[in-house]
Amino acid sequence: MANLEERIGQAYGDRSLLKSAEYRDAVLEAVEGLDKGTLRVASVDGEGNWTTHAWVKQAVLLYFGVRSMETMEVGPFEFHDKIPLKKDLESQGVRVVPPGTCRYGAHLEPGVVLMPGYVNIGAYVGEGSMVDTWATVGSCAQIGRHVHLSGGVGIGGVLEPPGATPVIIEDGAFIGSRAIVVEGVRVGREAVLGANTVLTASTKIIDVTGDTPVEVVGHVPARSVVIPGTRIKKFPAGEFGIPAALIIGKRTESTDRKTSLNAALRDFGVSV
Repeated sequence: MANLEERIGQAYGDRSLLKSAEYRDAVLEAVEGLDKGTLRVASVDGEGNWTTHAWVKQAVLLYFGVRSMETMEVGPFEFHDKIPLKKDLESQGVRVVPPGTCRYGAHLEPGVVLMPGYVNIGAYVGEGSMVDTWATVGSCAQIGRHVHLSGGVGIGGVLEPPGATPVIIEDGAFIGSRAIVVEGVRVGREAVLGANTVLTASTKIIDVTGDTPVEVVGHVPARSVVIPGTRIKKFPAGEFGIPAALIIGKRTESTDRKTSLNAALRDFGVSV
């Protein structure tokens, strides 16, 4: 693996090396690892700390350089692209509903259901997760196990710079309809995002459950229930409301995930 990482780094620094079969094969091997799930763009340790592997992202970027455009036919559909579609879905234990699309170089664990949505290269979707209709999982995004991405959810891709943290949705999270999570934001374990919640790297995420608001950016704490909100900001032309996200409660520990989710939506009036 260290040798593979070294060759990828060398080729990324000098693209002329891709003329050599040794370096092209290294790129192909890395992307094959992403497709099979033996490699990941980011990994988490036992304490919940995520590490981004820049060299794996470099391999994805180099892959575009070693592939040629080709025409692909799937039934009545025709595609013209550099990256093929993911294959052998039955043997991998995943369900993809037409015209759902998963690109080669993304990994779906067994039990994943991909409705007519989209999963891009470098992404990883954990066991038992649902990518619902017209939901998109961008390049290198990391989706945990038993996550529900509701209809129209947009999970952004983060390819460049290679060291940038991808969007991460941790195990058991529920992302409501038309919610958007981009720019490397991390949604903690079993958190709930209400419909139309938008989270970017600069979005203020405000916990309003206490006597005074507590602001964070870039991370939704585990088991939080979040809805769209606004905050007032002063501009030269006056004061205006700008988008924010409000933490209005927590999922309870006393019930299981499914019951807890229903309780969260009922108790806090979250739209999904």
